[in-house]
Amino acid sequence: MNLTRTSTSANDAPGLLYAGFNQDYGCFAIGLDNGFRIYNCDPMIEQARNESDSGGIMLVEMLYRTNYLALVGGGRNPRYPPNKVIIYDSIKAKPVLELEYKNEVKNVKLRRDRLTVVLQNKVFVYHFSLHPELLHTFETCDNEKGLAAVSASPNHAILIIPGKQRGHLQVVDLNSLGYYSTQDDIRADNNKSTSRRSANVSIIAAHSGKLSCLALNQDGSRCATASDKGTLVRVFNTATGTLLNELRRGMDRAEIFAIAFNQDSTRLCVSSDKGTIHVFNLDPSVVIQAEHKPRGPTYGEVVVYPTQSSSPGLTHSGNRASALSFMKDLLPKYFSSEWSFANAKIVTESKCLIAFGEQKNTFIAICADGSCYKFYFDPRKGGECTRESFERFLKRE
Repeated sequence: MNLTRTSTSANDAPGLLYAGFNQDYGCFAIGLDNGFRIYNCDPMIEQARNESDSGGIMLVEMLYRTNYLALVGGGRNPRYPPNKVIIYDSIKAKPVLELEYKNEVKNVKLRRDRLTVVLQNKVFVYHFSLHPELLHTFETCDNEKGLAAVSASPNHAILIIPGKQRGHLQVVDLNSLGYYSTQDDIRADNNKSTSRRSANVSIIAAHSGKLSCLALNQDGSRCATASDKGTLVRVFNTATGTLLNELRRGMDRAEIFAIAFNQDSTRLCVSSDKGTIHVFNLDPSVVIQAEHKPRGPTYGEVVVYPTQSSSPGLTHSGNRASALSFMKDLLPKYFSSEWSFANAKIVTESKCLIAFGEQKNTFIAICADGSCYKFYFDPRKGGECTRESFERFLKRE
């Protein structure tokens, strides 16, 4: 969540430029006008701090819980030029690598084996090491927000970025990038003139409007997208491009700040500038399991569990539906929409970053006003979430 590229609010914490989770959502980092800090999520504990008069940091990308961070300078007095990516070693307390570009860096994504740098209209993918090797360059439409997401799974390396056309999404198999190891590999791909592999890229026409938010699940098999209209969130199969779910956040236009999958991709969390966080079900089995607890059958008894939720007012996936959804074939598409299963309200309506928590049926919200919320939702009834904790990671001076 880069706060330098969104409209400011009176509730925003002074000096806060950036907030972002690490790959397993167990930690988060914040960029400040005088440095950066690292926190553990649950319980919320400050783990590291680097602050000085040498300038601001507008992006902090963690690599799990390792000592390597990707930093980009920003704010009124940037610590590093905004067109440079700095790989910082927190043990040595100094930069160990820097990459320079002609234009401002919009985003950086790290995997243990890949480094992805996002500019306004280009994305550079490197083999990640202290001597990075450029594997591929992709072109995109204008990407002021630096939209990009990378899967965290060590076995499935997927990158999603905006396409060249508005509303389109590029799905990149990062393992397909690089060089052939032998001439036999080259001939097998009918490409004798070069030793570079062709990238495995597919295109998904996700929205008619401009993309405003992207997310991937852990293994990269599912992606979620929202447009600048902000009323619908769509979930796709990244391998086939098939639309799996179309979820309605609301009726009015909104700016969606964050989308997050849970660990097993059965639920999705969405935050927007309306101050409401929505939780959607993606898999009907989660509702069935919550409503019907399996038990051992008695002798001679045949037990048949239903294939869908029998709760009134819910869709097959367990989300809320319009009372007129039974007439969906006769009414406009709006009446067949799937609405959120559960929701929570941020009182200050601050911009917030979200992630499902380690504790079952919980999620965490990191807000631009310097606050951290933990909410619990009822897996069977849904509805209004319960606030379990509230803390401030950044206090107003």
